[in-house]
Amino acid sequence: MFTSFEARRFTLDDAVIHARVGGAGPALLLLHGHPQSHVMWHRVANDLAMQFTVVALDLRGYGDSSRPVSEAGRTVCRPLGL
Repeated sequence: MFTSFEARRFTLDDAVIHARVGGAGPALLLLHGHPQSHVMWHRVANDLAMQFTVVALDLRGYGDSSRPVSEAGRTVCRPLGL
């Protein structure tokens, strides 16, 4: 899966976002739905990378990206935008 893709971590204020990046050309951001992760794109990512710089990432709280921490110190996962 994701042959010739590089695993990367993007650190933001209070989050670390995991992504696979590969290919060359205009950027193409692949976002997954619930309850998947970036891995859902494995069948098309290599083909898309022949024409695009593909960025397949794990949204916050999914896959290998960090999860928000509640005030009580427990990890919580909420849909984005809520």
